[in-house]
Amino acid sequence: MERQIPQIREDRGIPTLYVKGRPFIALAGEVHNSSSASLTYMEQKVWPYLEGMHLNTLVVPIAWETIEPEEGSYDFTVLEGLVRQASQREMHLVLLWFGLWKNAESMYVPGWVKRDTETYFRVEKATGEKLNTVSPFCEEAVRKDAEAFSHMMEHLYKIDGSDSTVIMVQVENEVGLLGSSRDYCQAAQKAFEGQVPPLLLQEGQEAGSRQEAGNWQKAGTWREVFGEDAEECFMAYHFAAALEQITRAGQKAYLLPCFVNVWLKQHPWYPGSYPSGGPVREMHRIWKKTAPSLFCVAPDIYVPYVPDVMEEYSYEGNPLMIPEIRKDVVTASYALYAVTHYNALCYSPFGIEDLGAPPETVTAPPPELIAELKMDPLSFDLRGSREALSDVYRMLKELMPLYLEYRGTPHMRSYLKKNEHDLGSFHRFSEYDVEITYFPKADACPPAAGVILELAPNRFLILGMMSQFRITAKEGTGRKADFLRKESGTIVEGRWQPWQPQNGDERGITVMGRGITCHMVEMFQY
Repeated sequence: MERQIPQIREDRGIPTLYVKGRPFIALAGEVHNSSSASLTYMEQKVWPYLEGMHLNTLVVPIAWETIEPEEGSYDFTVLEGLVRQASQREMHLVLLWFGLWKNAESMYVPGWVKRDTETYFRVEKATGEKLNTVSPFCEEAVRKDAEAFSHMMEHLYKIDGSDSTVIMVQVENEVGLLGSSRDYCQAAQKAFEGQVPPLLLQEGQEAGSRQEAGNWQKAGTWREVFGEDAEECFMAYHFAAALEQITRAGQKAYLLPCFVNVWLKQHPWYPGSYPSGGPVREMHRIWKKTAPSLFCVAPDIYVPYVPDVMEEYSYEGNPLMIPEIRKDVVTASYALYAVTHYNALCYSPFGIEDLGAPPETVTAPPPELIAELKMDPLSFDLRGSREALSDVYRMLKELMPLYLEYRGTPHMRSYLKKNEHDLGSFHRFSEYDVEITYFPKADACPPAAGVILELAPNRFLILGMMSQFRITAKEGTGRKADFLRKESGTIVEGRWQPWQPQNGDERGITVMGRGITCHMVEMFQY
């Protein structure tokens, strides 16, 4: 029987992950960086805490130092154990390859790479100071990373190619440079003074009159072509080229979908204050052209303006994938909106085991680290988060058949309270309009969010939270709308399961509270 390798393909124009030949949405959580390094820790401190949360996928790091502790000697014990543990629980995995770079540093490389700073040379600042980041200009380091990644993917194919427990792989983690806009080592200096590669000039010419084309010239040095953005563009190209080499080596062994994640561009907004050369939105055309084996750039989101980031990173050619996001109670609403509005392939709050752990064992990062990483401190307020996220994941699982049927059509609309000034939304359907009013922000409570499905011209399935709906006849018709039938209930495997027909006093109850509430309504006009 031919193996059905997970792949990204179009479904009615919507990029979709297929696992074993069927569309799959990863309702996931990412574990803490060191959790997956110990199989015993996973058994005792991770898997038990996930029970009842309705996840279907776990996002786990796999480190180069674990795979190749001694040069040329490979150990797949942890990899095999993670796959086995997930398979026993009928869960899928997304692997995060912590190779040469993790959060703009080289902290997960093997000890033999760390010690040999001459062979595996580091990035240098303009002052000559060396950073704890292996230079992407170190061809030997990139070759060794690609070799290790290839061996890991080859072994993964042997143990899991028929089962597809692992469905995607992230290559490296938040690459770029902190503390310098570019590398000033000898190899980098020579490259920076040279000509921009024809590959990028071709991209500039192809871009033509597109706004993002900028002032790219036909030929010239990095400074001549990119001006004040030269350093960041230079590093973006060379990091992307390194990741393409690593990714291609791995996919030659096992053609799983691979992606790259990004540390967002944030205050104070200059390259080096966030990882310079990383795939921030302004660098996407360089990354896309240079690393075509990566199917998307996936944002890691800890900022207060999550909806803006989802909008910015979801466009044709870059399906939305969120491997890492805040885990406070707001994440439940963002999960619902990411999947139903942006057709996200994956949604994954970070440190997911914390939501099930005893509260006294969970500690937030020190304020200094939160400030350094530009995170919103509220991201670590976990009150109400487990219940809200579990409720949304449960509903998304049950809604999946209807979601797959109606997505991409005018018959499904999603809504989200995006900020404190956002009071509601208005949705036009064929025969009726639906007005949604958002409730004010409440302590330890998710913001308003929901989905409206027009099942027939006069029949609607409405599910949401922290909001209220009103259905009206079209303006100018001189007609009024009322409920012919109204029920509260739930969805089970895409089918409506009524709990209570509502008439009389209950007919006017259109409030959806802290948890997901579902209504099926049939309308008439008079």
